[in-house]
Amino acid sequence: MGRSWDAASYHRVSTSMDAMAGQVLDRLPLRGDETVLDAGCGTGRVTARLLERLPRGRVIAVDADPAMVAIARETLPEVILCDLLALDLPEPVDAIFSTATFHWVLDHALLFDRLAAALRPGGVLVAQCGGAGNIAALAAAASALAGSALWRPFFTDYTEVWNFADEATTRRRLARAGFEDVSCWLQPFPLTPAEPLEYLETVPLGPFVQRLPADRRREFATAVWSQVGGDTVDYVRLNIVARRGSR
Repeated sequence: MGRSWDAASYHRVSTSMDAMAGQVLDRLPLRGDETVLDAGCGTGRVTARLLERLPRGRVIAVDADPAMVAIARETLPEVILCDLLALDLPEPVDAIFSTATFHWVLDHALLFDRLAAALRPGGVLVAQCGGAGNIAALAAAASALAGSALWRPFFTDYTEVWNFADEATTRRRLARAGFEDVSCWLQPFPLTPAEPLEYLETVPLGPFVQRLPADRRREFATAVWSQVGGDTVDYVRLNIVARRGSR
């Protein structure tokens, strides 16, 4: 993972993303007795909904951020602190579920290899992340502002920390990792945050504002939001449904 998180703020403001996560959870076929990996559990609020669908099963929640894991462990029975690129479970799981995580992983080829290794043959991967075109207007406004004279000193060595992949590239990577019956599609999902400035600072603009002094972050987020106009974050989500092959 290429960024750090304010986990307490994320736990509070990320409720705005629950509708997106709910659609992904609805696509996950479960009997109720499976073992499911939540790949990128965050603070565990969505994971708790997954756990409700597994009354006789088990959820293994994984996240790479220590502060996120600390909050998730307050409510979930099994949470592992681990980068997904280093994932190595002792036994394979029946299914993998993930929301709003894969775009923070730069190496998707290695990511899908690790997920395939964690999944039993025939097991299903159901996920959603930022895809091609995600937050295009927001990111363009933030990048332009970061390059201005006022803000440039804070961003002299800034590099993007997200990977918004397209459908065709993702299908090829999944197939190379051993997945079959692969379905990928992009879905525009404009979102109106309940607390827009804190939401921007914590989630989509986090890679920018975490480079700034604490007393300048709201100023930067406010300037970006005013340049974008309107009241929505221009999300485009990449949906993934795939099954691990027998090899």
